[in-house]
Amino acid sequence: MIQVHELTKRFFADGREILAVDRLSFEIQPGEVYGLLGPNGAGKTTSIRMIVGLLRPDGGYAEVAGCRTVEAPDEVKAKIGMVSATDGLYPWLTVREMLMFFADLYGVPFRAAEAKLRGLSELLQLNDLLGRRCLRLSTGQKQRVTLARALMHDPPVMLLDEPTRGLDVIGTHVVFDYIGHLREEGKSVIVSTHRLDEAERLCDRFGLLHQGRLLHEGTLAQLQETTGCRSLIDMFTRLLRSDPRSTPLPVPG
Repeated sequence: MIQVHELTKRFFADGREILAVDRLSFEIQPGEVYGLLGPNGAGKTTSIRMIVGLLRPDGGYAEVAGCRTVEAPDEVKAKIGMVSATDGLYPWLTVREMLMFFADLYGVPFRAAEAKLRGLSELLQLNDLLGRRCLRLSTGQKQRVTLARALMHDPPVMLLDEPTRGLDVIGTHVVFDYIGHLREEGKSVIVSTHRLDEAERLCDRFGLLHQGRLLHEGTLAQLQETTGCRSLIDMFTRLLRSDPRSTPLPVPG
């Protein structure tokens, strides 16, 4: 479970204060996929960095599986699996070496790590890639390895930041199946993405961020009723048109 309460972060630039995240609060239950969405500069990345424990908040707190990030940052990191658009793979390691190395970093016993490797290789179709160096993988193959790496220590919480960026249709469907697996496993999942059409298919609930504040939260049906818009794209288009400070929202596709 993830609990975020009144999370706040300020930065100072050119002699003025910038409120990047403004008293952000939400909860995510086990087995729930939550879309944390917003245009560039909305505060998504800053929020995720505070939840992970990489950035200290100026107010409020984030709690991951019973541990607060400020009080126990190492314990929090051990309970989180992180997937981002940048693969972060070591090019000269084979896929097998890469995954077993990360399992060892998290203190997973060797036999348990081998069993996890077998299961994830079947799930993500990695069996033919295990002996190949990461340097020689395609973009889609690298993303599959990144997805497997995030689950080698079986964390209860998953954070996915732009998980389909740069992927073709087949690679995108692998990510969709992966998120379905996380839901079935009872993981609490945050998905942060600009691909709003994909978010509608992936997520159970949504939090719409703008200028560091959570403007709307709920299921797609609840957001449709609240905003009067049919899709997430329509919601953000209306939002950005009403605020001249906003940058254009990338068009999905």
